Order: sequence, then structure tokens, then C-alpha cells
Amino acid sequence: MLCTMIAGAQEASLAVVHARVWTGNAARPWAEALAASGDTIMAVGDAASIRKLIGPSTRVLDAHGGMVAPGFIDSHLHFLEGGLNLDSVQLRDARSKEEFVTRIKAFAATVPPGTWITGGDWDHQNWGGELPRKEWIDAATPQNPVWINRVDGHMSLANSPALAAAKVDKNTPEVAGGAIVRAASGEPTGILKDNAKSLVDRAVPAPSPETMDRALDAAMKYVAARGVTSVVHMGTWDDLAVFRRARKAGRLRTRIRAAVPLATWERLAQTVANDGRGDDWLSIGCLKAFVDGSLGSHTAAFLEPFTDAPQDAGLLVNTPEDLYRWTSGATRAGLQVMVHAIGDRAIRLQLDVFDRVRKEQHPPDARFRIEHAQHIAPADLARFAAIGVIASMQPYHAIDDGRWADEVIGLERAKTTYAFRSLLDAHARLAFGSDWDVAPPAPLEGIYAADAPHAGRQESRRLGARAEDHHGRSASCLHVGRSLRGVCGEAEGNVGSRKTGGFRAVGSRFDAHSGAGNPASAGAGDGGRRGDRIRRRTVGVCTRSSESGSSRLKPGAYFIRWWAWSSKPLSG
Repeated sequence: MLCTMIAGAQEASLAVVHARVWTGNAARPWAEALAASGDTIMAVGDAASIRKLIGPSTRVLDAHGGMVAPGFIDSHLHFLEGGLNLDSVQLRDARSKEEFVTRIKAFAATVPPGTWITGGDWDHQNWGGELPRKEWIDAATPQNPVWINRVDGHMSLANSPALAAAKVDKNTPEVAGGAIVRAASGEPTGILKDNAKSLVDRAVPAPSPETMDRALDAAMKYVAARGVTSVVHMGTWDDLAVFRRARKAGRLRTRIRAAVPLATWERLAQTVANDGRGDDWLSIGCLKAFVDGSLGSHTAAFLEPFTDAPQDAGLLVNTPEDLYRWTSGATRAGLQVMVHAIGDRAIRLQLDVFDRVRKEQHPPDARFRIEHAQHIAPADLARFAAIGVIASMQPYHAIDDGRWADEVIGLERAKTTYAFRSLLDAHARLAFGSDWDVAPPAPLEGIYAADAPHAGRQESRRLGARAEDHHGRSASCLHVGRSLRGVCGEAEGNVGSRKTGGFRAVGSRFDAHSGAGNPASAGAGDGGRRGDRIRRRTVGVCTRSSESGSSRLKPGAYFIRWWAWSSKPLSG
């Protein structure tokens, strides 16, 4: 085996040996070892060549035959919300109305009166599809406002104290791009969807800076355990302030690319002009907007009505005119535009916007992105590559949100649901993410979901759905090796970075994880060993002090720790 290394390379600060290194390079996909200097890869190749770079100060890590891969990149998540919700009531797997209420009551007993209870991530499909109502939880939470979101984040439940605090009642008018679910009397049931959620959102007290700092720390630790080294955060200017505070204090352990609302593109353009785009740890320059809502909340915008609700075809969160105006201005300013679109109507509308802007401006490297791109009309599959739009997708949704797709939109439209393979066959570019806290920030789970139809069928059984729900969805099938590229080096290029990701080339930054399993060689039926855990994970490199022999941080790099893909502890 040959070894590729930086010309004139001397002594490595870190070497990983006895490994099966997945490089992501189709010409040379595997190597035995690698070496790094600081946070830069020096060499990838055979063990003998790497040993020549090991000196007295080199930290040597033995992978014991385990797989070593580039650090995972989560191309779409909500980092701070995920961190905050780790410490909130957990409702994702509540299987009945009774369990839902019991968990909320138990959590309310642990917090002071007056404390808002948020988060939750409930899923009404778990108990047959009946939407919860404020009456379910009012008696259990008389002293605490409750504002808990559905797992997709596109509708939430408020109890009576929360509605009173927000001044939402039967006389509250409807909100464009949203819905207040009402009883026959006109009284709100407590469910608010999409833009209507802002009515209660504005009444929730803002978390303290200390709370947000703790949420960030919790989020970084949580994704580290799953091998994630870089994320694209979909959030706000307030979120960016939290990240900047952590960057200034040297606390960042995850590389973050932070998106802010597309409607604020002029502010971002001015910020970039004044302060630049950041660095390898925290960068800006991208913007996020919404076309529609979600499938599970029946707010995704479709060309034809829902199969299970023939009078409803979803809604638009923003107007086509605003989306064009914002996209055009942001693109002219050299900013990257990322737009949420789930239903086929929403996807087509945003493709039209991107196509119009492309033809008007001819941007050299716009890297337009459609977030989710879940339910694509067959006629629009080829347009992604033709226009140069990246499909930023979350494979795990194929086995959670996808459980009810056949029922909601029918078998025919479901055939091009989560069309990973069809998009690649049409030469489109993909970037994979999790959408945490909507779904787990676990790339191995996503690889499992994207692997083959068996994954969806097995997960459907585990979650209580019909095994036949995924019949005919060959459009979604990907081999796990291709999925790995979607969460490693290729994802980096698709989120706006122009640096080479992963181990494809020496001189690229060193973010890595290792494990006992080998998802890249898994075939159909293996599912990428979704029960495995990350054994080790690092961002940058920890160097060894020649004075004391103890580990210390090298300026500009950071060694976090490595985690196990299996429960067996790693020695050495």
C-alpha cells in the first residue's frame, strides 16, 4: 500500500495505527494508519510509512483493528434547542395519552411553580393520531405554563396557563402561514401550528445566558458521543451570540456553521463585510428560510390534497414573492441560501425561485440548498442537478416521519419520498444531517435508514408501523459507503466550506472518530450496525508536552475524547 504525505514531513504529533482507515477516496478507499501534525493530516497509508513519522513526542493511538473515519458532519440541526431539550420532559416515545400526561405531571413536580415547561418532542401518531388538548394536561400542571412541541417542531401544545400568558383565546385572529386548532365553540384546543406558534413563543421568557451556555456544552458533549465533529446550525442571531461567546472563551468543541434567518440577509451581508466570515471553529455566511411546514403536522405544501384530509393541501409559511426577494438579495451579496421545503408544491416553488435567481445573476458558486426535500414530484428530480441545488436531507426521517407517509399522501406519491438514490442517479448533490432535536443526531442511525428498504421495514416494526409502509421506495436506497460520504467529506463542501474534508487529501484538517464496527462494508441486512457506538472521536489534535510528558492543548486545535462503538472498553 502506498502512503500519501506532506512533502518534507518530519515528526507527527499524533499517529493512529492498527486501523482500517476509510478515506472516502474512491481510488484508495482504505488505509492502515494515519499521522497528523497539529490539526492537519500529514500522511495516510500503510503502517510502515506512518511508523517513520513517529517520534518521541508523538501520541500513538492503537485502533485495535477498528474502523477510523473522518468526523461526521451534521448538515442540518438545531444545536441549542437540542441541548436545552436534553434537560426537559421527554415525550418522544410516550405510547399513550396516559403515558403522555403522566410524564408531564412527573416533570412538573421537579420544577418550581411558574417555570415554563418546554421541549417535549411528542408524537401523536404513537397513540393513534389524536392530537393532544390542553384539557389533558391542565390538571397535572396548574402552576406551570406548558408549551411543548411535536417531534417535528411544526406544532406545539399549550396548557391553559400558557395560553393565558400569551393572551390567546377564542377571539384571537388566525395567523397567515399557521393555524390555531379550535374546538367547535371556537376556543383554542391548545394546538398551534407553524407561524401561529409565534403567539405563544413571544410569551416564553428568554433563557439566561448561563442557561444557553450550559445548553451548548450539553449539545457538544451529546453529539461528540455520536462521532459528530461539525454541524450546520439552523437558528437565530441570538444563537450566534451564544456561539461567539463560547468561541471567545475557547469553549467550542464542535465546529459550527451558523445560519440566521433569510429575511435578515442585509444584516448578515453587513456583518460579513465588517467582521468576515469567521474561522474553522465558527463561521457565518448562510441563511435559512421556510416555504412550508411538515408532513406530520399536515402543514407541508402539496400540489394535491392529502390522502387522509382531502380538503387540505398544506400551507405556505412565506410567500413566493418574499422568498424570491430574499434569495435574490442574499445571492447577490455572496451568501448561501438554505430553504426548508418538504411538500412537492413547496419544493417546486423554491426550485423555481433558485432557477430564476440563477438565470438572472449567474452566481459562480451559490450552493443553493433545499432543506429536507422529502416529497419530490418525479418531474422535479432532475431539476436539482440542472439548477445546481443541493438536497440537504435527513435519512432518519425515512423511518420516523416516513411511518405515516403512505397514509397521509398515498402510495403513489410516497414512491419518491426520501429519494436519495434517485437524486444521485440524476447527478444531484446531497448533504446529510439529522434535524436534531427533531431526530437523533446519530449519523449511524441515518446511515442505517438510508441503507436499504429493510431498514425502514425493521424500524417500522420496532416503532409499531406496518411493515409494508416502505414497499416500493427503491428511490431511497443507498449503500452505506455512499451514505458515509454524505456525512463526511462531501457534506463539508455542500455546507459552504471550500476546504477538503475528511482524509481524502493530506493537508486537510484532522477531525476523526473510530469504532469497532465497519459500517462502510456493511451490506443489505446489516444496516450499518446501528447498535454500535463511537469508540473515539477527536477534533484537532492533543499534543504531548515534552517538559512534563502530560497531554496539553495545542493552540488552535482541540482534542476532545474518543468514544466506543461497542460497550467493550478500549485499552491504551
